[in-house]
Amino acid sequence: MKDQSKADVVVIGGGIIGCMAARYLIEAGRRVTILERSAIAAGASAGNAGILAFPEIVPIPAPGITWKAPGWLLDPLGPLAIRPAYAARLAPWLWHFWQASSRASFERGLKVQAAMMRLAAAEYETVRKDARLASFIVNTGTLDLYDSEKSFAAATPDWARKREAGFDFHRVGRGEIETLQPGLAPQFEHAIYSEDGLQVSDPAGFTRALAESLREDGVTITIGEAAALEPTEAGARIRLADGGVLEARTVVVACGAWSKTLAKSLGEAVPLDTERGYNTTLPATAFPLKRQLYFNDHSFVVTPLKAGIRVGGAVEFGGLDLPANFKRAEALLTLAKRFLPGLETEGGEQWMGFRPSMPDCLPVIDRSKAAPNVLYAFGHGHLGLTQSAATARLIAELAGQQKPSVNLENLRFDRFSGW
Repeated sequence: MKDQSKADVVVIGGGIIGCMAARYLIEAGRRVTILERSAIAAGASAGNAGILAFPEIVPIPAPGITWKAPGWLLDPLGPLAIRPAYAARLAPWLWHFWQASSRASFERGLKVQAAMMRLAAAEYETVRKDARLASFIVNTGTLDLYDSEKSFAAATPDWARKREAGFDFHRVGRGEIETLQPGLAPQFEHAIYSEDGLQVSDPAGFTRALAESLREDGVTITIGEAAALEPTEAGARIRLADGGVLEARTVVVACGAWSKTLAKSLGEAVPLDTERGYNTTLPATAFPLKRQLYFNDHSFVVTPLKAGIRVGGAVEFGGLDLPANFKRAEALLTLAKRFLPGLETEGGEQWMGFRPSMPDCLPVIDRSKAAPNVLYAFGHGHLGLTQSAATARLIAELAGQQKPSVNLENLRFDRFSGW
């Protein structure tokens, strides 16, 4: 892409957020080009667990979490780890995370996530009506498992918040747990079952099918790496890593963990960092898995996908450049084997990807101040697939100068500047 060219809308990023944004923008009558650095669904959109986690409205930075975090960090293979070589660079992010755990910030984040999730659930019902995509979205039900009565009781306030936000579920004991998912270790006597729990059976395939439907509807998908952005009188200019230039009336920055660099090129600092996600996808024959399982006391999930059984979760901060530590994936498999004694752990495929995360665990959905025709859509952490359709609706509304369906005040890119 050596020659300068012009476009109506350029969406930077070919993951689920970028592709879904393109879908809503073309429905709004815009002409869209997706600019992707490598391939459609090449990053976190391929390796996620596939869960449409609409009830997950409770922010991770909660009052008292700073007392729990040191214990997690002492375990190098525990639910939270920071690579020593990256610790200094992460300090500002951790400072904002601590600030976000105040009671006021927590309650604010809870309301924002509840609004986002209600919109997400509604918009996915619209997506399911597209025959080209409907078969990917299945109802398996969700089983949230707890090790003990004590840990279940500790989670009760969070479940009350979810019920208050309109999500439905019920408590189950050992007998019903065994019916819902035979073969679990006997320690699991306390659980919550969400009968309407949805998931995407093939996250990578879903995103690629979405991209193919976009091509059919007139979207152009091109390979190229955006290196910097500049405002122009009529929109914005994208400078490419190969020296090329692309101009557009509207630019949507939806390239996940790489979005921070593009915002910085406009002089806008965003405290975005990356949670490295690890998983292993085992053959479908590894265990007769009936539904998606959350092991809440250990921060990992086991989900049945078209490709097999995916075991993944936990959080590691290490930036974009340090090598992967697949001992984390192996540790999750060890836990899964303990909790599902019949699980065959051989023959799996390991994966590591980058989840773009903000300190308050809320995404950035906003308009650049330096370049008003540049829109930001990134930082969804663990909830990119879940919130993709809601984000796309909000981006289309921003692009069309319409009142957004959710108040975006707490999703501004500069919301941390006053902290």
